Amino acid sequence: MSLNLDLIQSRFHDIEESLARLEQIKALSEGDFLADQDTLDVACYRLLVAIEAALQICFHISAHRLKHVPEEYAECFALLEQAGLLPQELSQSMQRMARFRNMLVHVYWKVDYSQVYRILQGHLDDLRAFVRAIGKLL
Repeated sequence: MSLNLDLIQSRFHDIEESLARLEQIKALSEGDFLADQDTLDVACYRLLVAIEAALQICFHISAHRLKHVPEEYAECFALLEQAGLLPQELSQSMQRMARFRNMLVHVYWKVDYSQVYRILQGHLDDLRAFVRAIGKLL
């Protein structure tokens, strides 16, 4: 079965839209970021949307190209790495993002907003790199 390019492009759009908003938030100082609950909420939501979109792409490719559906979210990126579809460093970063997504969804009352800020400052490009890597497969 072939890949659904419309689905992948739609998820790319979700990632890019979220990244645009996150870039605005990234410009804030850590103090300003941590002082505004609305900003914290938007940052978490947009990270969740971007990571979910990346996971949907990952699961789609895993199911259709690798004929395997992983049991855990982080495992999906490892499978793409093992198949030579993602570089190791990017795979590991995306696995960490998948685990961060799980924390946002399942342990939302324990969000470390300083960690959210660190992700904004240092890992938004990982999502862009994921889009580029997958784009090369299409």
